[in-house]
Amino acid sequence: MKIFYFLCFILFTGLTAQSQAKPFSEQVKTVRFYPNPAVSKITFSFDAGYDKTSTFQIFNFIGKKVLDLPSVLPTTVVDLTDFYRGVYIFQVRDKSGKVLESGKFQVAR
Repeated sequence: MKIFYFLCFILFTGLTAQSQAKPFSEQVKTVRFYPNPAVSKITFSFDAGYDKTSTFQIFNFIGKKVLDLPSVLPTTVVDLTDFYRGVYIFQVRDKSGKVLESGKFQVAR
């Protein structure tokens, strides 16, 4: 019986902790990319929240910038023929340089 009450307590406290989390609309990612891992091309789709003043950058795993696009289009296709196999990090920055979104993807050959 004590186990039953303990499990109910855990379940109840877990539900209340989840209700204090951010609303679902704030947790949705605004940058989508596919396929991952990519071989020859990768497509990035940006939501309407990004304007053309945002910049898009890709860094290799060492931190060297390998691509810098001065403006963000709703859909951007990146050719990966000059990229080596490995993990890359992308960042979307606003005009002041603040990182709005970042993530990682893998190039597989």
